[in-house]
Amino acid sequence: MSINHIRPWRHIERRKSRQIHVGNVPVGGDAPIAVQTMTNTPTTDVAATVAQVQAAAEAGADIVRVSVPDEASSKALKEIVRESPVPIVADIHFHYKRGIEAAEAGAACLRINPGNIGDEKRVAEVIRAAKDHNCSIRIGVNAGSLEKHLLDKYGEPCPEAMVESGLDHIRILQDHDFHEFKISVKASDVFMSAAAYQQLAEATDAPIHLGITEAGGFVSGTIKSAIGLGQLLWMGIGDTLRVSLSADPVEEVKVGFEILKSLGLRHRGVNIISCPSCARQGFDVIKTVEALEKRLEHVKTPMSLSIIGCVVNGPGEALMTDVGFTGGGAGSGMVYLAGKASHKMSNAQMVDHIVEEVEKKAAQLDAEAAAAE
Repeated sequence: MSINHIRPWRHIERRKSRQIHVGNVPVGGDAPIAVQTMTNTPTTDVAATVAQVQAAAEAGADIVRVSVPDEASSKALKEIVRESPVPIVADIHFHYKRGIEAAEAGAACLRINPGNIGDEKRVAEVIRAAKDHNCSIRIGVNAGSLEKHLLDKYGEPCPEAMVESGLDHIRILQDHDFHEFKISVKASDVFMSAAAYQQLAEATDAPIHLGITEAGGFVSGTIKSAIGLGQLLWMGIGDTLRVSLSADPVEEVKVGFEILKSLGLRHRGVNIISCPSCARQGFDVIKTVEALEKRLEHVKTPMSLSIIGCVVNGPGEALMTDVGFTGGGAGSGMVYLAGKASHKMSNAQMVDHIVEEVEKKAAQLDAEAAAAE
């Protein structure tokens, strides 16, 4: 349930964009912001790639992108698409024929890079294949691979060059009466990405795919993405996103959802509110949260859980969560249900008990949602 209507300082007015579809996933308009990731297995290893797609989908990915660098990958893509539980985006660079093959293989969307896909005649052939196979397109502009004439014009990669590249390719698609497209303007520099996306948002009504490309490892990349994507989402910009990490694609999905959850834009699974712990803690907060994160990964129902080490903030935080636990003394703490103190529980049994309470609450919320439909 949205809380923006009663707390106006949390309200985010999303940019108005037209809606397209990536397979059965609506993108843009009033659709939820889609979370995307990309496989890093060799595409020709169908079993490994399908396993990674399935793991990402289980973690919450709405869309998964797969690289198609050669003809063998195009052939493998057909089987990957057939076994995937979510729409597959084919990542196309340099070889426009791979885009045609990917459309024929059943890809839901083709990602093409204006900086290396080739001239308008080649793009036109890709557009024709996309039309023939009910396939959408993402124009994926990267600061690191801009067209030479734009680098000559601007002297270096910059927001203006990125947006001009994107708009040039929007024109090509529209000139060929193709409108099922979204667009991204990614850079590894947070400032450049943010500026480019803001300019792009004002220049087109196309759905926008967000990303800070090549953001880095898990910790540094998460921070850069949270800063860059967070400010854009807060401004209402963005219809899909990918958090690009040198890490397991499942981690990209988790971070993407956490960014959206922190802004109240998507809700999935248990949102754990926990203290950093200090000498006042009545139990080992850090180990408890680590255990609960793993034990509660299977819960998809949006709900909140507070795990606070002592009574300084514990009761107050519990007022705002579905389930809570606040550390006390003598080896036990207080369990809160729906914001109210319910019963005491020993620290030794606390994790198992909280998992039971969360699962019980999730089942209740699911039943209420089903009854309301």
